[in-house]
Amino acid sequence: MKRFNIKFFIGAAVISLSAVGCADLLEEQPRSIYEPGFFQTERGVSGGLTSMYAHLRYIYGDAYFYNTTLTGTDEVTYGRDADENFLAMDFSGRAALNATNSRADRLWTAAFPNINTASGVIKNATAVGTVAPALVAEARFFRAFDYFMLVQTFGGVPLDLGAGELEFNTNPIRTSVRNTVPEVYTKAIFPDLLQAVNDLPANPRVIGGATKTLARLYLAKAYLTYAWWLENPNNIPTYPAAQRVDPDGRNAQYYYQQAYDIAIAGIESPGPFRLQGTYYDVNVATNDRNAEMMLFADHTESSELYNGGSLTFGSGGAPDNFAGWMMTWNYTNIRSATNADGTVPVSSVQREAVQPLGRPWTRMAPTIGAIETTFADKTNDSRYDGTFTTTYRGNWPKGGVAAQTLYNANKLPVSPGAPILTFLNAESTTPITYPTGGGTSNIGAGTLPGRADYVISPRGISRIVYPGLWKLGPYRTDNGTGLGQPNAASTRPFNIAKFSELYFVAAEAAVKGATPKTGQSAKELINVIRARAGKWRFDNNGNTAKVQDNSAAMVASTPNTIDINYILAERSREYYGEGYRWYDLVRTQKWNELASTYRIGGTNYGDHTPATVTRTIQPFHYLRPIPQVQLDRMDVAADVKAAYQNPGYQ
Repeated sequence: MKRFNIKFFIGAAVISLSAVGCADLLEEQPRSIYEPGFFQTERGVSGGLTSMYAHLRYIYGDAYFYNTTLTGTDEVTYGRDADENFLAMDFSGRAALNATNSRADRLWTAAFPNINTASGVIKNATAVGTVAPALVAEARFFRAFDYFMLVQTFGGVPLDLGAGELEFNTNPIRTSVRNTVPEVYTKAIFPDLLQAVNDLPANPRVIGGATKTLARLYLAKAYLTYAWWLENPNNIPTYPAAQRVDPDGRNAQYYYQQAYDIAIAGIESPGPFRLQGTYYDVNVATNDRNAEMMLFADHTESSELYNGGSLTFGSGGAPDNFAGWMMTWNYTNIRSATNADGTVPVSSVQREAVQPLGRPWTRMAPTIGAIETTFADKTNDSRYDGTFTTTYRGNWPKGGVAAQTLYNANKLPVSPGAPILTFLNAESTTPITYPTGGGTSNIGAGTLPGRADYVISPRGISRIVYPGLWKLGPYRTDNGTGLGQPNAASTRPFNIAKFSELYFVAAEAAVKGATPKTGQSAKELINVIRARAGKWRFDNNGNTAKVQDNSAAMVASTPNTIDINYILAERSREYYGEGYRWYDLVRTQKWNELASTYRIGGTNYGDHTPATVTRTIQPFHYLRPIPQVQLDRMDVAADVKAAYQNPGYQ
């Protein structure tokens, strides 16, 4: 196994949980080293627990791991400035995925040290004598959480880190043996989560802390995913090789029913969690850490220590939250004219630390299918408006441009705050006049008669110009009257688990044959989510209040028969760009069916001709390669190392 040096696996740990109420945040005090005996103190147990929350930052919000969860799906392709890490994930022939360029290594290298820390807490807590079972349950939750992420990503992974299965290891070891998928689920994930459900409190110990409802969500997700694995409808290979047989003799239907029952229990006994009133409220930054959010990798603008990174610049690496940069195109290249004759162009939309804008990287781009098909209803359904930035508004005075009026499309005047560029909701019935190359907008945007804003239609988006991902945009309260700190990583939490997913898990299990309770069929559960999606309180891209209830129309348009593809489409509308999609497509074995082709424009400004791109997704791609860093640290024979790697990547 990789070197589980005690200094490494807890070296980044953060300590001190003096806060006990849910109104309190975790207090963190970095330490450079812990000795194993430290976990035999109450303070040590608390420090180990705090490190488990901190380790989430090394996975969630890291843009390279974020890339592995989305690029190559029907939601996302690579952007114009993508490097090999992003090109390989697209499976469209630009680069081959291998053990070096697969950034699933971010998960592997963060999860195993945390698993060992969790095992240390679990083992030593009984020696302390004063540690409450609820605290130990937090460690059990995180150990199961990490193993669940690992088994979905890589297949079977090792339960023995050097001291025995699920034992705390304190000695460096350079060998490793992978367990099978059923062993990981039945020996590690299920037992830990069942105990966590039993021992965790309904209310979080600290803001964002593990709760009974959170454990139920992950237990239900694990049961659902394992049921699919047992069923294996498309004969996808597993590794290490294992029969698709449950060690306890239970079949897929048993686990689908368990998934349904546990998810419904979470809905019926939610503790402090609830759905927000509108989809906008779920994602608007001023409402972060709301009652729908059950787990997040936290950040803050109040302290670089507690943020986990600089407040003034972004490093482009963990533990920064910089995932939101990836699907942000370089809107700062938009030009408007200083003079009415169209001369003296200036940047009218400047880089700003606000939710619709942020730092551009152009590494990832939405597919036309996501914009046009997934979010087909942009009138009743608020989720498109609550997901993307489609209107880019002028902010030039904040950047020092003195003019109070600029001249934009059709040489018409615009004022600060006015739309400069709009991505249309649908194809225009009036032909858009697109320029050759960049045109007067400098980014190849078109014009429509009488409009002062430049426009691009859904089929006109490309790898270089596309709607931004508003829901992950930054938010600061210290911008003053200027542009703020747009080069810093986001100080917002990266959301990991939402109460709303309990409805989706139960609905999917019901579609797969679980017997539903009265009033909680798949359609009825999905309609709870769809009804909420029909409620508006704010038109995000219109930048105006919009009190409108389209719930009845949303519910009326739900098909009578719900199938897996419809569940997946609804999940994409609800969680677009949040890192769910690859796992959803792999779990249901729908990846090749739904994502083998996509449409997108090219890499040059002014390219508005959609190209159909074909992906080559083979069965072995349903597992990511074991990271090269793991293989390099193993001191074993070459044939053993080759056998450790997932097939297809040797």
